[in-house]
Amino acid sequence: MSDEWTTARIPDQHGRVAVVTGANTGLGFETAKALAERGASVVLAVRNVEKGEKAAARISGEVTVQALDLTSLDSVRAAAQALRSRYDRLDLLINNAGVMYTPKRTTADGFEMQFGTNHLGHFALTGLLLDRMLPVPGSRVVTVSSTGHRIRAAIHFDDLQWERSYSRAGAYGQSKLANLMFTYELQRRLASHGTTVAVAAHPGLSSTELVRNSPAAIRLPLTWLAPLVTQTPAMGALPTLRAAADPAVLGGQYYGPSGRLEIKGHPQLATSSAQSYETAVQQRLWAVSEDLTGVMFPVAQSQQNPIPS
Repeated sequence: MSDEWTTARIPDQHGRVAVVTGANTGLGFETAKALAERGASVVLAVRNVEKGEKAAARISGEVTVQALDLTSLDSVRAAAQALRSRYDRLDLLINNAGVMYTPKRTTADGFEMQFGTNHLGHFALTGLLLDRMLPVPGSRVVTVSSTGHRIRAAIHFDDLQWERSYSRAGAYGQSKLANLMFTYELQRRLASHGTTVAVAAHPGLSSTELVRNSPAAIRLPLTWLAPLVTQTPAMGALPTLRAAADPAVLGGQYYGPSGRLEIKGHPQLATSSAQSYETAVQQRLWAVSEDLTGVMFPVAQSQQNPIPS
């Protein structure tokens, strides 16, 4: 067997339930499609239900659609309650949905759009669903980050919502750094339970709709150069799928493309930025996220055991 990890290496998923956010298009669609084709019962958790239904119709297998708007904590709570009513157990929660380089806007709850959607919405959803995962051996929370977590990225505790000034790239970098810090801190808290693990992934540079909000100076060159510098959504989804389904995956790991600069290629273990492993910042971000969302997790307090870098 080739060392290159592909969807052919996804184990049988019959009997497993997977929730994939943002699954009506791009990476989320390809992730949901691959899991459903291997037998999983897949929930497409999407903002636009009509688009979700059209996506579901293109997937073979057991697929349902759940309304979820990550820019609204009311919607996150409603979606979590609906999923809890429908399922006694969840095997996979794949926090895939996201926005990138948006103009300065806020969510329904007043959070900066990128931080509120990419991090706080998924933080709340995970906390509200985690008790459906903890009893399930082999269950996983997979959160999709980005190489953007290295670009102008920091957790700006003095101005998390970018009220004093705004940088599209800086706000995106903060949200993607937060995704990783959330994963590492969640894994630390899950370690004593021995069932559920938290893993992160990034897609490299994939040709998806995510760049639609980017300034023209970035969007147009990417469009022109896409065949040379990007990979397909199906390839971009492979790190997420490996994090979700490879039996050898361990909690706290991070997967990305194997090629130069992690832009393209088959998935392999990756290393995130040095600051993403700062335990004190992870723990502070967790506390702030609980306060902002009002969601408390049913797991033990963090221990000081380091996540491997």
